[in-house]
Amino acid sequence: MLFIAEIGMNHNGNLDLAFELIKQAKLSGADIAKFQLGWRDGEGEINQIGLRELEQLRDWCDYFDIEFMVSVITDEAFNLAKKINLKRYKIASRTVKDNIQLVEKVINEGKNTIISLGMWNGDGLPIMNKNIDYLWCKSKYPATPWDLINMPKDFSNSPYTGYSDHSMGIEIPLIAISRGASIIEKHFTLDRSDTTIRDHALSATPDEFRTLTALGRNIYKNLIIGV
Repeated sequence: MLFIAEIGMNHNGNLDLAFELIKQAKLSGADIAKFQLGWRDGEGEINQIGLRELEQLRDWCDYFDIEFMVSVITDEAFNLAKKINLKRYKIASRTVKDNIQLVEKVINEGKNTIISLGMWNGDGLPIMNKNIDYLWCKSKYPATPWDLINMPKDFSNSPYTGYSDHSMGIEIPLIAISRGASIIEKHFTLDRSDTTIRDHALSATPDEFRTLTALGRNIYKNLIIGV
């Protein structure tokens, strides 16, 4: 069972806030703290993460013993991420839709790659590769239960390893786990009332994420033993 705290851009361009988010993600039971590279990273934007900042974030994750991961949204972002030797990569559904050539480059690195398919409208899966874990996703912010009625009833008999969540609360991720999802990605914030970007509003707070990881691991453990 793998829990990804999707910090994304919820650091609001503040490195101290990013450090605190990493710390709280670890304390909340997350296995991975994930950021985004290549989106809203132009001059004056909130996501200007260069190599120096990337190394600092990685080192902070190492200090708290939580895996550091990034979504690579552009070729430039991928070239930057390769410089810090990540264990695995994340591909957002937007990239699958807009830049399948980049997806192929990332996969050719030979590392585990987690791919969300919220914007994928093609037949079947975009790429077949043993190093890929696909996440079922609905790219709506926030996603309502009505948007999620086609979520797999049994992940073990689907092409998806897990679920990337954009709903309010933690109920839908817990339902996904009860259906066999073994990877959960959930947006993470310290303050859901923060209006800097939309992601704060649909994110889990540390207390909520802690409840999600504790209940989720127990549910998954019971599934594994056949309850």
